[in-house]
Amino acid sequence: QVQLVESGGGLVQAGGSLRLSCAASGRTFSSYAMAWFRQAPGKEREFVAGINWSGGSTSYADSVKGRCTISRENAKNTVNLQMNTLKPEDTAVYYCAASPRRYSSGNYSPRAYDYWGQGTQVTVSS
Repeated sequence: QVQLVESGGGLVQAGGSLRLSCAASGRTFSSYAMAWFRQAPGKEREFVAGINWSGGSTSYADSVKGRCTISRENAKNTVNLQMNTLKPEDTAVYYCAASPRRYSSGNYSPRAYDYWGQGTQVTVSS
C-alpha cells in the first residue's frame, strides 16, 4: 500500500508559477513510476507529466511541455511538479499517482496507476 499526499496548489495569476509536491509513504517509493494528472470540471482526467523510478526518464503532455518540470527525490519519498507560465486552461485539480510500471515515464493512462492522492486545486486567473 502507498499513501500519497499532494500540496502546493492555490490561486495564481496567469503567467505565474506554482510548485506542487507529493509525499509518499508505505512501500518502497523507488518501486514506482510517478506521475501528475489533472482533471478540470466536466473533463476527463488527463496525464500531465511522468517520471520513471530513477528520475532518468521524464514525459510531458504537449500542453505543458516547456512550462513544467517533474522531479523526484527517492531519499525523501517525494515527487514535485514545477509549473511556470501558467495559463487559465491549467486550472484543474492536480493528482499525484504511482504506477508499478517503474521503468517507464510514459504511462499515459490512469489505468496504469494503482495509487492516487486526494488532489490539490490549482486555479489560474486571467
